[in-house]
Amino acid sequence: MKAENVVVLDMRKQVNFCDYFVIASGNSDRHVSAIAEHIQEELGALGMHVKISNAAHRSNWIVFDTGDVVMHVFQKEARVFYNLEGLWQDAKEVNWRT
Repeated sequence: MKAENVVVLDMRKQVNFCDYFVIASGNSDRHVSAIAEHIQEELGALGMHVKISNAAHRSNWIVFDTGDVVMHVFQKEARVFYNLEGLWQDAKEVNWRT
């Protein structure tokens, strides 16, 4: 679904509710929704059933909480506004690309 600017943060030393944040951007609410639907389908294929609310389809920020990983899918402007990378600047970025 071509999520943009995907960042993975190691949160294990920062918080006690998850191990990693995955943060990604989309260009519009439709793009964010498509990314979220794809994540939902892929998690379902792995046996992890996560629901997306109908309101999420018109959202600029969708969150998936799988326990160990919390995924944030933002519209670009919302990502800049909420600035999770800045808020959690002490978390180490994970090099996830092979």
